[in-house]
Amino acid sequence: MSASQLTQLASGGCHLFSGCGFPAPGLNEFQFDPIFKIGSFGFNKPMLLSFICALLVIVFFWTAFAKPKVVPGKMQLVGEIGYDFVKRAIVFENIGKKGEKYTPMMVSLFFFIWIMNMMSVIPLAQYPVMATIGWPAGLAICCWITYMTLTFKKHGFVGGLKNLCWPSGVPGWVMFILVPIEFFSNIFVRPFTLAVRAFANMFAGHLLIVMFSVATWYLLSPSIGALYGTTSFVVTLGLTAFELLVQFLQAYIFVTLASSYIAGALEESH
Repeated sequence: MSASQLTQLASGGCHLFSGCGFPAPGLNEFQFDPIFKIGSFGFNKPMLLSFICALLVIVFFWTAFAKPKVVPGKMQLVGEIGYDFVKRAIVFENIGKKGEKYTPMMVSLFFFIWIMNMMSVIPLAQYPVMATIGWPAGLAICCWITYMTLTFKKHGFVGGLKNLCWPSGVPGWVMFILVPIEFFSNIFVRPFTLAVRAFANMFAGHLLIVMFSVATWYLLSPSIGALYGTTSFVVTLGLTAFELLVQFLQAYIFVTLASSYIAGALEESH
């Protein structure tokens, strides 16, 4: 629940039987005043959280692997498990062993996205950074640039276009339909869907949790409202537990798709 919603309910005595309307959360939950400004640039809460998340990833892996040992300590062991999970379950599954050189990028993406998503359930933070479209869009653009660079680097300009637009094993008479579709899909749709998928899931999940959190306070009263409030609270707990799963899955899906794009760029021409 946002501070503004909580303040309105608590200080105003707003509840089901007080005559005040339900203060439904909306887009205001995703708008933040700047913490500080430098000229026209405003540094707000999502920016701060993303900086903290990036720092956490860097510090963790730096600490885990700064002085690796044959018999790993606890930090190194956790780091190796996380790294090995992304390498074997995502990178090798999509790219194969030639994807070894791209594993550090995929590991960084996975844990950065996962931790930014988890900010939704961290006290004081209580906001999934990926619910602000700029971050999933920025990460999707990074993946798209990597995809395009590898495609044209490996196949050249003409071969790269063929790799992007000319499906193998398809009769020539349908190419005039498939080539524009493949071009539009690979060049424009892929980065768009990669960004929107992560953004929309975090946006919707956060809004639902805020909705039922506010409803818990609004419905709570000494009478029958206690039943309503308790039910809303149980739903909030259930949504939070479900959101923990979604946060992991969205990081997994994002990196899986990014790996599959790289795999497509590295495919041999047919």
